[in-house]
Order: sequence, then structure tokens, then C-alpha cells
Amino acid sequence: MEALYDVIIVGGGPAGLSAAIYMARARYRTLVIEKEKFGGQITITSEVVNYPGIPSISGSELTEGMRMQAESFGAEFLLANVEHLNLDADIKTVITDRGEKKALGIILATGASPRKIGFPGEQEFQGRGVAYCATCDGEFFTGKDVLVVGGGFAAVEEAIFLTKYARQVLILVRGDSFSCAKSASDELDHYDKIKVLFHTEIKEAGGEGKLQYALLYNNRTGETRRFEPEDGSSFGIFVFAGYAPANGLFKDIVEVNEHGYLITDINHKTNIDGVYGAGDICVKNLRQVVTAVADGAKAATALEKHVSEVHDRNHIPPIPMPDKIRVKNDQSMDVTQQQEQEAGESDGSFIPPAMRNQLKPLFEKFNKKIILKAFLDQSSISQETEGFVREMASLTSWIESEMIRDAAATQTPSIDICDSSGISLGFCFHGVPGGHEFNSFIITLYNAAGPGQMIDGQLLDRIRAITTSVKIEIAISLSCTMCPDLVMAAGRIAIENANIQCDVFDINHFPKLKEDYQIMSVPCMIINQEHAYFGKKDIQEILGLITETR
Repeated sequence: MEALYDVIIVGGGPAGLSAAIYMARARYRTLVIEKEKFGGQITITSEVVNYPGIPSISGSELTEGMRMQAESFGAEFLLANVEHLNLDADIKTVITDRGEKKALGIILATGASPRKIGFPGEQEFQGRGVAYCATCDGEFFTGKDVLVVGGGFAAVEEAIFLTKYARQVLILVRGDSFSCAKSASDELDHYDKIKVLFHTEIKEAGGEGKLQYALLYNNRTGETRRFEPEDGSSFGIFVFAGYAPANGLFKDIVEVNEHGYLITDINHKTNIDGVYGAGDICVKNLRQVVTAVADGAKAATALEKHVSEVHDRNHIPPIPMPDKIRVKNDQSMDVTQQQEQEAGESDGSFIPPAMRNQLKPLFEKFNKKIILKAFLDQSSISQETEGFVREMASLTSWIESEMIRDAAATQTPSIDICDSSGISLGFCFHGVPGGHEFNSFIITLYNAAGPGQMIDGQLLDRIRAITTSVKIEIAISLSCTMCPDLVMAAGRIAIENANIQCDVFDINHFPKLKEDYQIMSVPCMIINQEHAYFGKKDIQEILGLITETR
């Protein structure tokens, strides 16, 4: 049975990668499914200094090492959205947007996502002053004042990061001390830009069109004061108030506590046989990389016994490991990590030699010729765009290039994906799709020229049922880890329906878009040049928003 695995790990963060290392090394066929980027939340952390044996390392470097180690033992990897779990029988079923997979055991390592506080104005100004990721959005607040809400490690780390851009950073802590290790909070003393207010909560944020003020409440004295920059400029509020468990997939199937965290025993087994949990999704006192990898190891070693029992009980012979160890994500290739890793090995071209070799199997699946039309002006970024397009066309006979110079269009440079006759397929990237967007651009090419990603039939029917013109504009940053999800989903919709046009803008090169929609966070999606929505969205969510705006 080709799609049968000994274990499927849902979630590709440190917990999932650790479990994959242990399972694969024990010669169990292992599949790790991740919907965004292997490595999880820690990949946005610029410096990890408390991982035993490693004095200092970036989050992405640490987890990429874990992924490569798991892969070397035979673990397989798949970028896909898990849509449903059937966990009752001995053979579990994982239904994804890339097809159905089966396994004898499941490890849930879905992690947690940043939690919103709920103060008045938080939702209204999200993306226009209120943000949740300093790495993604810090640059938007260059020269501005910034409030950081939270007293944990994330708040401390992100406040320090924001000093690269902000004029002043004010940390608001509800209690009388930080909740993280003192060694971490002591680092704040080295930054003159940072000031800490204890016993302080944010009660309201407001303004006309832009974030102009915040009401700060002292829970010890009962006093409320108004914060607003002296020069009348806008400012930022970064919220780091803990995390919410990513349990939407299984909260009604597997037992969770009152806060939504997965309840497991000492071996990380849930209330369902053959289903284990690991990492931040579980009930635990400390959510750190070191505890996540420990959880993964414990869950994997405990699950080994269960998997062996299922083999014996159902007379299932050993499941062979794959002949060739490679990342099984050719329909959703996470090439960004390898692209970064091989930057030093490049021959001067945009795409390193080893990366071109990785793309070959994907291009072999193409069955339609496409043309990349580059609309260029005299700028240096246009020169980079031209080089990128020519290089892409040199990699496969399925892609041709066409340069249109001194284009009349004002939103140049841009790359329009067209069919073999030169007719636009509805997806245009403005700028050079590097960084994290290289992945989303490759996927969109696959959807345009190949069989495309698997998609639910009902969703496809909903896409094709749209008969009115819809214009989708997406503002992104190449450093944003959340942007590619939205770009891939919107691009998929545009490729399937000629009535839908999707334009993606690297906001660093198109500041007018930022000004027109007062964008202070990415990704930002604008539908029909009227309605702006912030944060990542999947196909179903985008279709719902399109319906609302019609």
C-alpha cells in the first residue's frame, strides 16, 4: 500500500522533527506533514541562546539541521493542509489537500499560534498599527514609537529586535516582573531605547484612519493615562501575550483541557490508542524548543511499541523505507530553506545549481507551455526581474520568456504568468519573487503548467462558479513567513478562474500601495480595491471574503 506509513507526524516544528528523527532511525516509515514551513514558530527567532550545547544559533538554522537529520534517517516530508483525521481504527487516515495518507500511528505536533488580547481597537487596527510578528512587520515602524504588550520571553526578545527600527520601545507588563528567565529580561538593560512599565495593561487603542493613541491602565494604582507620540505621528502595538493551541483539527476528537491544550500521559499518549501529542500543543509548564524536542522523542519511542503491536495484530509486514530519501513535497516545494542554505554555493545566478537540480523533477511534471512576460522599466529592480525570468526560462522547455520594456503600466517591474498564446492566466508578481516567495511562485507555476496541487472538488466548484470580475491585490514582504500561504491560495484561485486577477506586490518596491491602504503589517489582501484583510488565509477563507464583497 503506497500511502501506508508506520507513523504520520502532523506538524513540522521542533517536536515533530524530533519525533521524525527517532521514528525514522528506528526504521519505521515516517511522514511529516506541515502546512507552512518546516521548523515552526522558532524559525522567526533570530537568535536561540538556551539550547544545550549550542551557544548561539538562529531558529531556522537549528530546525533545518533537525530536518536534514531526520531526512538522513529516511523520514519523508510533505507540505500540505490536513483537512480531516479518522483516528478510530488501527489504521488511521489523514486527509489532506494533497490526497489521503494512512498510518498505524499518529503524533500531533501542531503547536500554538499568537494569542490576541481583545482590547477595543485591536481588531480594527490589525495591520494598521497592531501587529504580532516583529520579524515580519518591524521595518514598517522605522523611526516610530512602539508598544510591546507582554512579559514573557517572546516579548523581551521581540522588543530587543524592534530597537533596530523603532525610535522608542515601551514594554507593558501586567505583573510586577517578567515571567521569563531573569537572564533574558536583564538583557533589556543594554538598550537605551527600551523602557518597561510594570502593572500596566492596554485598555483601548484608537485613532482616525491610523493608530493615534492608546489608553494605558495601571492595575496597581487604578490610574489610566493616554499614550500618543508627541509629534502626532502614528505608532505601533506589538502583542506578545502567549499562544493559543492549534487544535482546530482535532479538538472535538481527542481530549483537550479547558484551555484547548492536548491532554497526554507521561508517555505523551492521548486518550486514543495510537495517537500521541508533542510540543506546544500539549498541556505543559514550559514551552521551549528543548522541551518540544524532548516531547517528540518521548512520543516517538512510546509509539514504537504500539506500531509493532498493530503490525502483529493485523498481519501487516514491515513497511519498506523509500528507496531514495528526499523531501516529498514536489507539489508544494519548500525550497526557501535550501535556497538560503546554498546561498554561499551559488555560481552568481539567482537560483543556485543544487536548487536547479531539485526543481527538475517538478518541471518534468509540467504538461503545458507557459510564458513569463516581464514588464520592465529602467530601474535596478527591473534588471533583477529580467535576470530572474530569463533564468527560469533556461531551466525547462515548458517555460518561455518575453521582455516588454518601457512598459506603459505604472506597476513595473512585474512578471505575468501567461498561457502559450500569451494570454494572462490571472497571476502577476510585482518585483522579484525571492526569499519566502520563491516557494509560492514555483507552486503557482506548477498550478499553471502542471497537473497542479490537489484541491477539494467542492472548493473547485465554488471557484469556477464566480462569474463577476474580482481583483485581488496582495502586499507582501520577502522576509515574511506567513505571506506565502496567502499568495499560494489566491494564486490557485486565479489560475482556475479567468474572472479573477491576482497581483502580488513586494511592498518594499511599491510604497504607494502601503500608503493607499495604510498597510503596517503583511500579508495584506485587498479585494476589488476596497476591502483590506490582514493575515494568512486559505482558499476557503478567501472565497468567503470574495462572497462578502460581492
